[in-house]
Order: sequence, then structure tokens, then C-alpha cells
Amino acid sequence: MTVVITGASGHIGANLVRALIDKGRPTRCLVHVHCRALDGLDTEIVRGDIRDSDSLCRAFEGADVVYHLAACISLSMSDWPVLESVNVLGTRNVVEACLRTGVRRLVHFSSIHALVQEPMSVPVDESRPLVESRNLPPYDRSKSAAEMEVRRGIEKGLDAVIINPTAIIGPHDYQPSYFGEALLSLAQRRLPALVTGGFDWVDVRDVVAGAMQAGERAPAGAKYLLSGHWVSMCDIAAMVADITGVPTTKFVVPLWLAHIGAPFIQAVSRLNGKRPLYTGVSLRALKSNRHISHERATRELGYRPRPFRETLADTLRWFEENGQLPRPMSVKTGESR
Repeated sequence: MTVVITGASGHIGANLVRALIDKGRPTRCLVHVHCRALDGLDTEIVRGDIRDSDSLCRAFEGADVVYHLAACISLSMSDWPVLESVNVLGTRNVVEACLRTGVRRLVHFSSIHALVQEPMSVPVDESRPLVESRNLPPYDRSKSAAEMEVRRGIEKGLDAVIINPTAIIGPHDYQPSYFGEALLSLAQRRLPALVTGGFDWVDVRDVVAGAMQAGERAPAGAKYLLSGHWVSMCDIAAMVADITGVPTTKFVVPLWLAHIGAPFIQAVSRLNGKRPLYTGVSLRALKSNRHISHERATRELGYRPRPFRETLADTLRWFEENGQLPRPMSVKTGESR
């Protein structure tokens, strides 16, 4: 039966659609604006908007499983209105449309950012509470609130599972993503400075594989953290230089100083018509909990994230093949970090 994917033209969606097609599953992609990531694929394209309940019901009609990926990502502290509209109310609409059209299972993509990070000395797992504080970034609160919408749907009888990936990296990053932009800047020596800190990065293909296993095997109401490997920004820069043969910046700014300069960086980025990579929100994320446990997903779904260096090399190679990194690379092998 048909599988529907919201947000199909995004980074995860582009990989998920391809994986489902490879397994012989009929797919229907809900597309709002762009669909470049789906060009040439054997899939049904349906125009719609998760803020429009009627368009969702039309898209979900006859669907067996819905993978809900559509969301707005923000590194700003001032984007709550749009985040609430898309991430929270949009998810509420998806839940209601699933119930109205008789969808068998919903796989909802949340985020590690929906979970409380403290205490930092204890690994984050599925038992962590959802964030609530208004002092936290709006994106974090919106993903938390979206999870609660799914839980309300479960209470109404919806069969749903929740996926919480960490920071996504990997091929088919067409737009590209925020981190994809950072990698391209590093590989082309356009990033003027590095910052201390790091994050847990996970291969998009591993997230897709874990989500598909959850869609097929997980008990109703289950939740899984899909994490990868914590790697510092400085180590990523060193690996990019080794993989591409292009030296990257050696200038490293401590996080406390980067926070002071973030407003200036954002202002310059706006003047240049670019999205700022270093904001108060992104810098805050780089000092979040280093220990994210995927033990439950490994035990119940057979989830095993691949080495980070392999992911990084594959991502840079894809950017080159896709014309976004116009520099020949001599990819080297090496130990994963």
C-alpha cells in the first residue's frame, strides 16, 4: 500500500523516498514549494500544505503509512509565530488527517532539540522530558509541542511512533541545510573562523533506515533516539581538509567570545542576503549534551550508525558530483571520529 511522505523534498525526505522506492514501496510525496530533490523519481507528487487540513486529507487518502517530516527549521530566537504555525499546528493537522482518513501508522520525525539536555553528565535517552522553558530557542519548543500533538493523537487511537534524530548530515542535501552550507564553506575556505564545541552528528541514511525499521517493527507509541557520533567543529574542519586536500581556517574562537560577536555576524549575513550560520541558537547547541544514547534503537531496531568520517566523505563527494562543490577531491580513508 501507498506510503506518504510530508516534507519529501527536504534532506531527510529526499533520502527516505529513495530508500522506500528501492524497497518497492509505492510512494506519494506531499510537496509545498520545491521538488528538485524528487526530479526523475518514480513517485507520485501531490501539492499541499500541512497548514491546510483538506490538502492533507486528499494526500493521505488510501495511505498505509505516513512519514511526517515537514517542518520549519530556525536558528533564530524570534521565529516562534511561523514555527508554531508549521511545526505545531501543522503536526496537529497531520495527526487529525491520519485519524480521519484511517492511516494505519504515523512515523513522526521530532528532534533531539525537543528534549531537555540537563544534566549534562548523564546520557540523554528516551526518558528525558520534553522542553518547556520559554528561555529556550523557539525551534526546540516547537518540536516539543509537536511531539505533544502526536501524543494526543495516540490517546485518540492513532498508531504512531516518534523518531528523535540528532544533527543530520549526508548526501541528497539539495537546498542545502545549515550544516551543509557550513561544510561547503569549509571546503572552499569561505568560513573565516571556527568555534569551540561540537555536536552529535548522524548520517541521514542511518536515520532513514532506523525510521523505516520503526515504521515496520516498533510497537505503537514507541519513541527512538537516532544518534551518531559527537565530533567537535575543529575536528570536522581537520577531516574536511584531509578529505578534500584543501586547507581550512586555523582561527578558532571560544564559544563565549562567539556569543558576543553573533549579533554582528547575523547583521553582516543579512546584508549579504545569506543565512547566518553562527547565531546565539546555533552556538548554544554546540555546548549541549555530548552523550546521546541510541541503545534502545540498537536493541529493538538493529540501528547502527556508520563511522562519521565515512559520512563526511560521502557528503562532500555528493556535493562535488551535484555541482555544489566545484573542486576535484581526492578522498582519503581513515579512522572514524
